[in-house]
Amino acid sequence: MTMRTIDLSPLYRSFIGSDHLASMIDAASRQEKQTTYPPYNIELLGEDKYRITMALAGFAKDEVLIEVQENTLKVLGNKEGDKANNEADRKFLHKGISERNFERKFQLGDNVKVLTADLQNGLLHIDLERIVPEAHKPRRIEIGSNFIGN
Repeated sequence: MTMRTIDLSPLYRSFIGSDHLASMIDAASRQEKQTTYPPYNIELLGEDKYRITMALAGFAKDEVLIEVQENTLKVLGNKEGDKANNEADRKFLHKGISERNFERKFQLGDNVKVLTADLQNGLLHIDLERIVPEAHKPRRIEIGSNFIGN
């Protein structure tokens, strides 16, 4: 008898700060297909702190737009301006740096807030933090106390 294992790591690549597997699977089924461009990392910086780092070679700050709506973080890159003018004049022997337009979406967990965004040396860093409301934090109940829950 063989045991089947399911690799859920692709789900964790675009879901940040959510501890509920069911909500992640539900959101993943609704989310449209995304390409792998641009490449990115997701780091856990602390217990409730995260960083998304995206490789955006050739993009300037004014060509990148970051939006948050509900629980979706959207990063858009628009390389229209000088690329269209220079592309016809350039002759590549090898073209390995992709400078195409993109849209990348990340599903954020409940109470995950975007703190900062910075573009340096071709890397876009977006720092996030999950802020747990007091009502959702665990509370210790002493035995024998008169606890009245919400």
